[in-house]
Amino acid sequence: MKNIWLSGLILMSCIVASSCAYRTQKYNVIENSTSISKNAFISIEPSEFDAAEFRSSDGTILRYRFLPPSHRVQGESYPLVLQLHGSGGVGTNNVTQLDRLAKTWAVSDVRERYQTYILIPQFPIRSANYGPPSPEQHAEPSSALIAALELVEDFAAHHAVDKSRIYAIGFSMGGSAAWLSPTLRSNLFAAVMPISGVAPADSFAPVFKNTPTLVIHGSADNENSIASNRRFFNEVLRIGGKISNSGSTKVWSINCLVKSIQDIGGEIGCLRSLGSNCG
Repeated sequence: MKNIWLSGLILMSCIVASSCAYRTQKYNVIENSTSISKNAFISIEPSEFDAAEFRSSDGTILRYRFLPPSHRVQGESYPLVLQLHGSGGVGTNNVTQLDRLAKTWAVSDVRERYQTYILIPQFPIRSANYGPPSPEQHAEPSSALIAALELVEDFAAHHAVDKSRIYAIGFSMGGSAAWLSPTLRSNLFAAVMPISGVAPADSFAPVFKNTPTLVIHGSADNENSIASNRRFFNEVLRIGGKISNSGSTKVWSINCLVKSIQDIGGEIGCLRSLGSNCG
């Protein structure tokens, strides 16, 4: 499980740095990446994130944290990463949504390297709902997720955000919410990265034909079954979705993932992948 957090940061960082290859046809290769010590999170305090509150159009109150770019330049605009927490972060204290994946962005060398806004709302209720594992298991959004996407639009309107580089990443329930976000705002996100989430219903597959999506899931997950992701992945392929920008397929198990990142460098920015063996 520890590799998921590290891999998620590296992969999303590649997306942020590359501005997404499918739009620019350019790659920003991240070389000589090093592992982040698990102790790096211990020193990160909630006070390092700015705190604020947002009221959506339906009256939902969302408390959230955010990190601005550490070196903002007048007249420049920056990517925005929507960081979506798992079910353990549900609440209203504006603290428990700051899990390890969220805190990674505040690690000094990470923040220095990736000049981006990080937006971390806390959901007062679940952001995504789904039943027990079954062949047709799929995620559905809650009103809180809809409110969070209003927050993204409002935040982008009031900060120096490059609206062509807005991304969603989440783990577990947050991974499901990352899947669902483009189904609610199809033109808002440049790319999404669901980690160990439950995919939407097949009827939403057309949304993902042109939405760069990096799917990370382990076949041994006994909380959220990988089956829904395989189902949805295959449906996107069936209707004409592409596996990668180059047309080549790469699949990994979690144990192979970090090595594979090093092998393919910046190509990861627009890779759509899901599988269970080293490719």
